[in-house]
Amino acid sequence: MAGDQLNVLNALDVAKTQWYHFTAIIIAGMGFFTDAYDLFCISLVTKLLGRIYYHVDGAEKPGTLPPNVSAAVNGVAFCGTLAGQLFFGWLGDKLGRKKVYGMTLMVMVICSIASGLSFGRDSKTVMTTLCFFRFWLGFGIGGDYPLSATIMSEYANKKTRGAFIAAVFAMQGFGILTGGIFAIIVAAAFEARFPAPAYKVDALASTVPQADYVWRIILMVGAVPAAMTYYSRSKMPETARYTALVAKDAKLAASNMSKVLQVELEAEHQRVEEISRDKSNSFGLFSKEFMKRHGLHLLGTTSTWFLLDIAFYSQNLFQKDIFSAIGWIPPAQTMNAIQEVFKIARAQTLIALCSTVPGYWFTVAFIDVIGRFAIQMMGFFFMTVFMFALAIPYDHWTHKENRIGFVVMYSLTFFFANFGPNATTFVVPAEIFPARFRSTCHGISAASGKLGAMVGAFGFLYLAQSPDKTKTEHGYPPGIGVKNSLIVLGVVNLLGMFFTLLVPESKGKSLEEMSGENENNDESSSNNNQNSTVSTA
Repeated sequence: MAGDQLNVLNALDVAKTQWYHFTAIIIAGMGFFTDAYDLFCISLVTKLLGRIYYHVDGAEKPGTLPPNVSAAVNGVAFCGTLAGQLFFGWLGDKLGRKKVYGMTLMVMVICSIASGLSFGRDSKTVMTTLCFFRFWLGFGIGGDYPLSATIMSEYANKKTRGAFIAAVFAMQGFGILTGGIFAIIVAAAFEARFPAPAYKVDALASTVPQADYVWRIILMVGAVPAAMTYYSRSKMPETARYTALVAKDAKLAASNMSKVLQVELEAEHQRVEEISRDKSNSFGLFSKEFMKRHGLHLLGTTSTWFLLDIAFYSQNLFQKDIFSAIGWIPPAQTMNAIQEVFKIARAQTLIALCSTVPGYWFTVAFIDVIGRFAIQMMGFFFMTVFMFALAIPYDHWTHKENRIGFVVMYSLTFFFANFGPNATTFVVPAEIFPARFRSTCHGISAASGKLGAMVGAFGFLYLAQSPDKTKTEHGYPPGIGVKNSLIVLGVVNLLGMFFTLLVPESKGKSLEEMSGENENNDESSSNNNQNSTVSTA
């Protein structure tokens, strides 16, 4: 295999870890830092939006977003993300990774700022414009998934490739953490400057006019890290794998990587022409040959990401509701509007600090040691165990003396999501598909995940409502309750274990070895048989 591979690609595969690897992680990772901040900061301010724009005079409880508005505000960014993953994933294979990489950041910068401005004063206008700009914000975020993963996989050496791609994705944890910390700082500053009574003391005065600035500031700050990274992305050279295997430009591939690796590499024009003429590598996306080689792999990456995101996003976006149900966040009427933002942000920050962030970096540390398959299977297994451990004795956890135990168990499900399938579902699609389809297939896999996120975000809103009509939130029909919702999520995680059996192990193998590129027909056939054996193990 090594003898058949282009020298420039072999040089990348065997390169020692160098400064350019860390530069690429930071440049790509800052995009994911911004993605996570932008996607999850909305959950910090939805309660505040309800108080400001849906206050009802004389009501016993503060105003809340109506079900349809809440679903739209929470879920519209996912719709945009899904569309962006498909579009930019396809565009990344057509125009090149570098050309498309800057576009996604500019969309994110503009729409982050516009989301905070949200023109108008009445509730309908503000929510409509907020949803409009968050859709397009999601569109830009969506493009970051396939492009960041593909660029990092094509830059990395094969020994530590998994850790490098996982490190890019792990920046998501810091984005979630920073969102919570920044919300705490903003809320504390506004509370100190504009103190207000609790809602039950004075309903109208509990939401000061200046509270309207709080959510706008929190949303708009998401533009800062994206803007800071734009220049660096524009200076990154195109990846050698795209330049050589897709664009067929051997000279540019050798020139770019000579600068990056700081070694002399010769342009292999004849070898690139041989690869381009090889009919075994000329099949189209979704052709019979593609389905034969990679159909089960694509089913594995799409299904596992779909199932993971149902559980992950329903937990993450609505953990504030679970914390309220067990009493970790006080009843809304006992706080003023800004205090509620502070308490929600504090709870989410503690979870991020204690379980989310460590989980990501455990994956970075171990993915190239124990492999993608083992980590993903282990993660789904423990998520299943902890979900059922929370759900079956749910009444036990609702007692005041057991609430800390509930939070610890709940945190462990986050830990094993991130030291598990939340990271590996991002890594594997960037490694196992041919270069000319790599960005597209990653985009399809990621879009499947966002479809799962929408199921989680929209479905959990309704499912988690109490079966008792008198105990549901205003405007919501009765649901199946938090206990039964957790059981459903446990079953979802169990299904994730079964579909993980379709995903091949890529630890220690070159990208071309996994995809079958740069090989003659006999070697290609042998490689496919090996992959099939792994995927059905």
